Amino acid sequence: MKSYLLLGRLFPFDHIPDCEITTLTDHSERTNAESVFVCIRGMRFDGHTLAPRAYERGCRIFVAEEPLNLPPDACVLLTNNSRKTLSELACTLWGDPSGKMHVIGITGTKGKTTTATMLAHILNSVGIPTGYIGTNGIAYGAVERTTANTTPDPLTLQSTLADMHRAGIRAVVMEVSSQGLMQSRVAGVQFGTVLFTNLYLDHVGTAEHPTFEHYRATKHSLFTDFPAPNAVWNIDDPATPMMRLGCTALRNLTVSGKEKAADYLAENMRPLRDANGLFSLFRLICENEELECRLRLLGEHNIYNALLAVAVAHGVFQVPLAMTVASLEKLAIRGRAECIPLPNGALCVIDYAHNGESLRHLLTSLRAYQPSRLICLFGSVGERTQLRRRELGEVAAELADLSILTSDNPGTEDPMRIIDEIAAAFGDNRKAYIKIPDRSDAIRCAVSILQRNDILVLAGKGHEEYQLIGHEKIPFSERNIIKDVLESDPILLLK
Repeated sequence: MKSYLLLGRLFPFDHIPDCEITTLTDHSERTNAESVFVCIRGMRFDGHTLAPRAYERGCRIFVAEEPLNLPPDACVLLTNNSRKTLSELACTLWGDPSGKMHVIGITGTKGKTTTATMLAHILNSVGIPTGYIGTNGIAYGAVERTTANTTPDPLTLQSTLADMHRAGIRAVVMEVSSQGLMQSRVAGVQFGTVLFTNLYLDHVGTAEHPTFEHYRATKHSLFTDFPAPNAVWNIDDPATPMMRLGCTALRNLTVSGKEKAADYLAENMRPLRDANGLFSLFRLICENEELECRLRLLGEHNIYNALLAVAVAHGVFQVPLAMTVASLEKLAIRGRAECIPLPNGALCVIDYAHNGESLRHLLTSLRAYQPSRLICLFGSVGERTQLRRRELGEVAAELADLSILTSDNPGTEDPMRIIDEIAAAFGDNRKAYIKIPDRSDAIRCAVSILQRNDILVLAGKGHEEYQLIGHEKIPFSERNIIKDVLESDPILLLK
């Protein structure tokens, strides 16, 4: 395509050389004579300093936030936000694919992955081809692949949306993280529905948001900067009134576990444990319809996630309520309260809970199933705020009978330093926890001590099949470790 087809929407035509453009990139080593190189300021590198390398490779068109010291035949297009411009150019390069499908954007501190997975499952089960983009990767049709971020970089995002459209996908459910919003990864995306789950103190630190107010305002931008015709709200969350300010959606649907005026109401929420695992029961009320529901997920927070998914499927896509509920009842989500029953009547629960609030929800929910002992195995991600470690420790000290402190994804940090910072939250109660830095050893130890009716929580990893140690992703499967314990010592687990 001619360059003006790609760049003319954002920059004056007379600034652009008449050359063929086939590549848009923010990586200097991926440039050539047919590339546009966008200079991005990152945490580790400033793309402006790499522009000369891109020029050496033949690139002649650059997008930057400041003038570049390049030879005169280089065309430098200035913008006040390179990240946003990259996203908007990516939309144009791939033909604005989001405008050709119904894209549902889900944001909030917790519940994005579960709500998105529920909704994609419902829509696909009733014959509406639906794609998913989020923490668990990318999925549509027979395609499944991982992503580096919950909300992918704009080049990956727009190329994926284009692939989805070519594959016949009609709806896309996308998790929109605060980082994705802050870094303008979704700039230019046309959302058909936006959805708010909840808001809690999290993601505040040197590598994330400077303050909670900044985090909240970033989340809020999904509802003000993207004029979606439909919006869905959890009206029981205290942040919802603020999130609704400035939202211009024509249709607003509400869910609640308390307010009878809500469009979708859950009543009589209660737990159930049987030989197959843990379930959540509730009565769903919508206008003149009432249905009993049985989820393969636990806790009131997952009932709220289900309500949000139902509101979009039924209220926006007009899927009959009975079909929506029937589809939900068949769904189990990998890494989200994923239950593995053991032969001796104990239960392992694998979950992604990785901050204080999500761990509190999880452990509180599990207490409702009246385990003999609630054992919590967890760590905390390296290179993040110490506040998260203290909160995780405080929650576990309060709600678990025994905690096994171990590694999560330590990255370049010393795992024992992270563990010690968590342990500090337990105070002098050293009988409440043990330290086992190697997560594999910790899991083997935890499984080996389980007795009938115990529940062991493996928190923090969820769907992940790796550990980040140093700069390397090392294959790591909690499921396989549990399986190995069962195969190596099945007599132990029958006691």
